[in-house]
Amino acid sequence: MYTTLLTQLENGVLTVTINRPDKMNALNKDVIAELGQVVDEIYNNAEIKTALFTGAGEKAFVAGADISEFTTLDKDGGMELARRGADLVFNRIENCSKPIVAAINGFALGGGCELAMSCHFRTASENAKFGQPEVNLGLIPGYGGTQRLTKLIGKGKAMELILTADMIGAEEAKSLGLVNHVFPIADLVTKTKDILLKIQTKAPIAVGHSIALVNDASNCHPDGLAHEIERFGACFATEDTKEGVSAFLNKRKAAFQGK
Repeated sequence: MYTTLLTQLENGVLTVTINRPDKMNALNKDVIAELGQVVDEIYNNAEIKTALFTGAGEKAFVAGADISEFTTLDKDGGMELARRGADLVFNRIENCSKPIVAAINGFALGGGCELAMSCHFRTASENAKFGQPEVNLGLIPGYGGTQRLTKLIGKGKAMELILTADMIGAEEAKSLGLVNHVFPIADLVTKTKDILLKIQTKAPIAVGHSIALVNDASNCHPDGLAHEIERFGACFATEDTKEGVSAFLNKRKAAFQGK
């Protein structure tokens, strides 16, 4: 189905592996197009409950964009490249009601770091490296890096990393809040799937509402608190809330149906 991605659906978790190890899994037009297709699948396939993005091999999650595609771009072409990625992939991942997590194995640089940051949260292998090196090319991050990195780690450190193009390791990324967990590389995908499987035991509609509201907060939406009130009320119209309350009161495990 895909030429640059490997996909596996197991126990409701769709594992998406960016599969260009000879190019350090760099993002090119084909990868962006196929990521857009797989995001459509996540949105529309009811069998997919959660998703995990990772890279092929142990060296790189995604080591950046394919720079060879930049040589013919002018101002309009550059804007279109950034807009297309945002519209097809990055913004749609961020706003998906199903949890999407990045399991970062090795280098996550430039567009790779931006892909990881568009996910709802991130785990990393002990050898992971993060950075936004675009200023080395006379460029800036174009897939949301200036905005999402600042939200995740704060203005001062984001400014330093973007302006110096320095890389940081997994433990520093964890201490800054860029990643939630650091695992041995052999355990990275399994441990990350365990988190997703735990989330899948919760009420799917409530999970989707929570994602939207946390995004509101991250984006400093002026109506975030009002949206929370609305969505809190909306939960009471769901069968899942009735089931969850009944299960709690009767001291049994809830069986949520996403209804």
